[in-house]
Amino acid sequence: MSTLKLTAAQATTRFLAAQLAADNSPYIAGVWAIFGHGNVAGLGEALQAMGDSLPTWRGHNEQGMAHAAIAYAKATNRDHAMAVTTSIGPGATNLVTAAALAHVNRLPVLLLPGDVFANRFPDPVLQQVESFQDGTVSANDCLRPVSRYFDRITRPEQLLQALPRAMAVMTDPADCGPVTLAFCQDVQTEAFDWPESFFALKVWQRRRVRPDRHELAAAIAAVERAKAPLIIAGGGVHYSGACDDLASFAQTHNLPVCETQAGKSALPWDHPLNAGSIGVTGASGANALAAEADLVIAVGTRLQDFTTGSWSLFKNPGMRILTLNVSPFDVVKGNAIPLLADAGEGLRALSEGLGGYRAGGLPDAVRRPWDEAVEAATAPPPGNAKPTDAQVIGAVQRGLDSDAIVVCAAGGLPGELQKLWRASRPNGYHLEYGYSCMGYEIAGGLGVKMARPDQEVVVMLGDGSYLMMNSELATSVMLGRKLVVVVLDNHGFGCIDRLQQATGSESFNNLFDTARHVVPPKIDFAAHAASLGASSEKVASIAELEGAMGRARAAKSSYVIVIETDPLASTQEGGHWWDVAVPEVSDREQVREARKAYVAALRERDSG
Repeated sequence: MSTLKLTAAQATTRFLAAQLAADNSPYIAGVWAIFGHGNVAGLGEALQAMGDSLPTWRGHNEQGMAHAAIAYAKATNRDHAMAVTTSIGPGATNLVTAAALAHVNRLPVLLLPGDVFANRFPDPVLQQVESFQDGTVSANDCLRPVSRYFDRITRPEQLLQALPRAMAVMTDPADCGPVTLAFCQDVQTEAFDWPESFFALKVWQRRRVRPDRHELAAAIAAVERAKAPLIIAGGGVHYSGACDDLASFAQTHNLPVCETQAGKSALPWDHPLNAGSIGVTGASGANALAAEADLVIAVGTRLQDFTTGSWSLFKNPGMRILTLNVSPFDVVKGNAIPLLADAGEGLRALSEGLGGYRAGGLPDAVRRPWDEAVEAATAPPPGNAKPTDAQVIGAVQRGLDSDAIVVCAAGGLPGELQKLWRASRPNGYHLEYGYSCMGYEIAGGLGVKMARPDQEVVVMLGDGSYLMMNSELATSVMLGRKLVVVVLDNHGFGCIDRLQQATGSESFNNLFDTARHVVPPKIDFAAHAASLGASSEKVASIAELEGAMGRARAAKSSYVIVIETDPLASTQEGGHWWDVAVPEVSDREQVREARKAYVAALRERDSG
């Protein structure tokens, strides 16, 4: 057997460069790196030698780098991924939030944080977290519960098993998620005689799980019995590449479709069977259909509480859920009729078994009023009042082509976007709402732009998210990956302030005006963005915003537009109850009244 003498770090980078996606392009598109002690001498030297065969990008924040990597994977429908390497201490723990985000959203990312010395001779080293009970623990153990697979590399030859396992997890349709290989810093630099076969090119095909015949028969029977069926399309439709299969299935059997945050854009917004978004921030018509449905066909969704209205959305006493999902964990939620399969394979098999079955379709009386509500909410405001988020969304959408991609994650905007954004093609709507992570937006937008460089990428975020993490705006400028960033400044955390007041509390500690301060903050976001290298401007109206959108689209580099918005306004049409616990005892009358309403809502849900 012929061998190559390489360090463990050199072997890792060479192995990663040899892993190919189904189209024979590199599966690992590159490595994000902030070097420090624990990865600069080992992985740093190895990555520099790889050059363009495994490109390395420098970010400004470890969490931001990981967000960019995760967004890249999402934008490619999990067909490709990226790796991230950090130093051993705060650099490594900065990955925890991003790993949790990837875990929740079932998205692949390879995390390669440096670790302490395997030989332990120089312990405790700089930044080492010492456990008084367990000598094998390091800071990287924080990543265990938020990793789909975790390993600590304490000998070079362990990589012969660990790296293939990492690839198997990241490319598995059900187990897909973050992988952490905590890489002891001395081991990175140690040499081993590696079999040359370890570095042979390997293609990772998308695994297509086909349905079990017994489950398929039960699913067909359930659909045939249904009098008011409804499809919920989730993110798994995108990850399976099954948007065309969904459209064909819906059209063949005349089934109405509604979409989750992750599933939105699976059908064009104006498709005759698209009822719009569902759930807490859903469209009125879609939620009305869900309330009446006797069979919900949940395709590729994990049925989180914003989709189900905390399990209060479905009112039909005889309602059953038929779940088509590749994950055994998800397929049984809600006491569902399970159909364990790839979304595309399952939809095709289900359609063939249903033959000429046709449902009642989507009545115009359901669809038309919502279209009118969207037009009204997103129209320019009269007068000089501060615009609403909805009005800003309308102006941004009017300023873009239909193939543009909108990116968002947290605050009030995701709810408004799910209701109001009109996505014309798959992957045109990129929302991270599984973890709803403030600070994902700009870094995520960078990852999306790297995955889809020929499409305009517009990032919409509030001032709170901008302040949470904005450093990768500088990275987008440095890498020449243009973003259009629209910052909606409502002077605080407007979304959670509305929720706070809706549960009976006084506005407190969310808006700048109601937080403890000596001097009220006066933040010039446009000047800050300019200091990071972006072009920027602040506008005072929707008309000015529409003009700025034209300038932003014409710009060659990242462009930031800032506009002040009303923190109290949100779109009242659509939506549904969401379970947010209200204090059982309070001195405030408003809280006591909110508690009564909450208890009544719980009784209504539980009685249904």
